[in-house]
Amino acid sequence: MYWQGESGSINNLLSQSLEHLRSRSRDMVRKNSYAANIIDTIVSNSVGTGIKPQSKAKDAEFRKKVQELWLRWTDEADSSGINDFYGLQALVCRSMIEGGECFVRLRTRKREDGLCVPLQLQVLESEHLDNKSNQTLANGNVIRNGIEFNRLGQREAYYLFREHPGEGSFGESVRVPANDVLHIYRPLRPGQIRGVPWLSSVLLKLYELDQYDDAELVRKKTAAMFAGFITRLDPEANILGEGESNEHGVALSGLEPGTMQLLDPGEDIKFSEPSDVGGSYEAFMKQQLRAIAVGTGITYEQLTGDLTGVNYSSIRAGLIEFRRRCGMLQHNIMVFQFCRPVWDRWIELALLSGELDIGEEWTKKEVKWIAQGFDWVDPLKDQQAQQMAVRNGFKSRSEVVSELGYDIEEIDQEIAEDQRRASELGLNFDSDVTASQEVI
Repeated sequence: MYWQGESGSINNLLSQSLEHLRSRSRDMVRKNSYAANIIDTIVSNSVGTGIKPQSKAKDAEFRKKVQELWLRWTDEADSSGINDFYGLQALVCRSMIEGGECFVRLRTRKREDGLCVPLQLQVLESEHLDNKSNQTLANGNVIRNGIEFNRLGQREAYYLFREHPGEGSFGESVRVPANDVLHIYRPLRPGQIRGVPWLSSVLLKLYELDQYDDAELVRKKTAAMFAGFITRLDPEANILGEGESNEHGVALSGLEPGTMQLLDPGEDIKFSEPSDVGGSYEAFMKQQLRAIAVGTGITYEQLTGDLTGVNYSSIRAGLIEFRRRCGMLQHNIMVFQFCRPVWDRWIELALLSGELDIGEEWTKKEVKWIAQGFDWVDPLKDQQAQQMAVRNGFKSRSEVVSELGYDIEEIDQEIAEDQRRASELGLNFDSDVTASQEVI
C-alpha cells in the first residue's frame, strides 16, 4: 500500500483545505443527526447554563458591586440583542467546534447608548476573516491568512469582511486592531494560526456511514413492495386484478387490505420472504459509531443514546474521561481565550465610566470562573465521597461548591438567610446544626 503523507506546515495545509473542511463540517451538522448531536453534547457539557465569574477582589463591598453590575450587564452583552452573555458562550463554543474557530469583536459603545457598562460583543463566524489576504507590509509586518503579525510574531490586526461572504455582497475586508478581536480556536500544532473543525477526522466516516444506512433502508423498502408471487400453469390466462404487462412482459397484480383472491385451478400464491437486513448490520453500525465517538471525544452512549449493557462502573469511567476533556475546553479555550479578555475589558470600561470606584487595589481584575457542575451518576456515593474529602482536609467547601457550579459566597448568604428565616418562624431542620443541638 502506498501512503503519501502531507509534509507541509499546518498553516499551508489549512490555507488549501480549510474552506472545504469547514463547508463539509457545516453541511454534515445540518443533515446528519449524529454530527448535530456531537456538537450539542460537547456544548451542553462544556458551557451548559454558563461559565460564571466570581470576583476575587479583597474588598468585600467592591466584590458585591462587581457581581451586581455584571449580572445587569449580561443581558446587554450581545450586540444583536438575541442572547445574554452565557448564551454567547454557547454560541461561541458551537461556532468554534463546527467551523474550527470563531471571532468576537469587543465593541465599545457611547454613553448615550444607555448601557450599564459601554461594552457589547459581536460574534462572527470563521468566514468573516479574509483568508486570501497575504502580503508583506512596508513596516515589516506580515499578513498571513487574513491575520497581521508584527516582527515579533504578535498579532496586530485582523482583516474582516463587514458582511458574511455567504450573503453575496460582502465587499472588501477592513483592518480591525487585534486588541478589539478575540480569536477562539483549538491549536493542535505549534505555530498554528487558524482553527480546524472538530469533526474533520470523522467527516468521511460519517458520510459513508450515512450512505450505507440509506442503502440498507432502500433495500428494505424495495423488498417490502413485493407481497407475493402468483404462479400458474397457463401463462395466457389473466388473474383477477391483473394489470397490463410492462415492457418486460411482466404483469403486476395489486393487493389491498381485506382482499380475498380467488385462484383458478393450477394457480398458487407464494408470499415474498425477503431477507432482512443482514445479521451484521447492528454490529457493523455499532462499531462504526464507536469509532466516530472516539474521534470526537464523547462516549458511544452520548452519541447514540444507547444505554444497553451499561452499568454504574462503565458509565462512570466513560464520563470521567469525557469530563476531563470538557475541563480542558472550559479552562484552556473558553475561559482563557474568551471569558478572561472580556472580563478585563469590562472591568476597564466599568471603571472608566464611573460605574465602579477605581481605588488603588491592583487585584480588582482577579476573578475565578466557575463552570456549570456535572450531575453525579450516583448522588449518594459521590456526595459521601465529597463529604469525607472535606472532613479529612483534602478539599475545601469552596472547592466542592465550585465543582457544583455555584459561588460559595452566594451559597453561604442563602444558607444564613434560610436559617434566620427558619429561626424567626420557629422551624427546625437537620441542616441547622445549632437548632439540632438545642433540641438535644
